[in-house]
Amino acid sequence: MTQGERMSPGRRTVLGAAVLGTAATGLPAAAASARPRGSGGERRHGSYKDLPVPYVIGHRGTAGYRPEHTLGSYQHALDLGAHVIEQDLVPTRDGHLVCRHENDITATTDVADRREFAGRKATKTIDGTAVTGWFTEDFTLAELRTLRAKERLPAVRQRNTLYDGRWSVPTFEEVLRWAEREERRLGRRIWLHTETKHPTYFRGIGLPLEDRVARLLRRYGRHRADSPQFLQSFEPSSIQRLSRLVDTPSVVLLSGTGTRPWDFVASGDPRTTDDLVTPEGLKWIASFAQGIGPTLDLIIPKDKAGRLTEPTTLVADAHARGLVLHPYTMRNENTFLPADFRRGTDPNAYGDVFGALTTYFATGIDAVFSDNADTALLAAADFRGGRPPRG
Repeated sequence: MTQGERMSPGRRTVLGAAVLGTAATGLPAAAASARPRGSGGERRHGSYKDLPVPYVIGHRGTAGYRPEHTLGSYQHALDLGAHVIEQDLVPTRDGHLVCRHENDITATTDVADRREFAGRKATKTIDGTAVTGWFTEDFTLAELRTLRAKERLPAVRQRNTLYDGRWSVPTFEEVLRWAEREERRLGRRIWLHTETKHPTYFRGIGLPLEDRVARLLRRYGRHRADSPQFLQSFEPSSIQRLSRLVDTPSVVLLSGTGTRPWDFVASGDPRTTDDLVTPEGLKWIASFAQGIGPTLDLIIPKDKAGRLTEPTTLVADAHARGLVLHPYTMRNENTFLPADFRRGTDPNAYGDVFGALTTYFATGIDAVFSDNADTALLAAADFRGGRPPRG
């Protein structure tokens, strides 16, 4: 369904740049013009603790405006002013890391329309769930490059279908090269937030992710504690492996209450997310990671009607153990918002996302993943300035 002018990012884009200015870089104006270097000439970056709280993580780039995990989506997130830009990584059959939210690429590429790949359709069990489609691990990189990316939610984001076929599936190395070029062009660091997807599954089929990720991070100088880079995974053991390979700041992602990370299921670890958000569980996470990425419902639960209730103690408990919080995911459409912030009856219309963001920011979270970086940036600027939300 077409959203009309409610979907237009143009005015928000201009306002976001005007309101944030160099704040979007995480550096003061003077520092933004020249990156610091050590005595030996090597590039040095500031800590993630220097990012302006709350900072905005462009979820899959700008998934609200462009087909997700494309160079077009990443560039748009950067142009809007996102402080950090997210990638999800899965491997090809020949071991290259590519940026897709899932290894099932049925909904995000034109593979289903490609007759030459009709025989690749398969049913696989991924983290205990049977999935039918086309999978990156069944394609070489050369084959995958022939596919074109498309909008994953065309019924919700019809305008994004304008860009169907415009971009290919990028490799992680291409994104790292893009970030280097943009750093040179803009004279500032480009922060990335990179997830290992289904690491236990891929390890089981002989395509482990962590060594490949670490190798590329070292090649592009993103392996240090002060690199402009976060690593993330829903599997704590993947973060543990990465922490032994690189010093890059890392975040353990946490699903909803009662769920278990798949590596826990595979290893027989009985703990659930409920155990990991206790003070003891957070202390354990802090022994190898710098943050957590919980669902927003773990910050403020909803009642049966979908309305927000009282915040939990998770923010305070995590901060007490030195962990930052990167909850997910804010989207502008009614269908994704808490019931108390929906407006009208059209599920694809925009709701009171500024009010919702302000409510979440008030809990003390350090950042938020957002499909609509410009909206979240305006809300964050208002919150830091002590201004009421502006719808």
